[in-house]
Amino acid sequence: MLVVLIVGAIAGWLAGSIVKLENSSFLVDILIGILGGWLGYKLFGHQLNITTSRIVNEVITATAGASILALGIKVVRKITA
Repeated sequence: MLVVLIVGAIAGWLAGSIVKLENSSFLVDILIGILGGWLGYKLFGHQLNITTSRIVNEVITATAGASILALGIKVVRKITA
């Protein structure tokens, strides 16, 4: 569980930096990272095996999924604003 939170926090922070989400807190970054990790795993599975380190691959997959999720959130915020 702790590893999921750490990977989620890293992925959420990276996705927030990539997509430039405004007004996102650390808790929101973790939530986006965890949900994005699930989304990334569903979309890419084990296809993003870029390194030999399992944890690095998980962070990359989670960051990819979290970036897609954050981009979707940003688009929805823009449409509703």
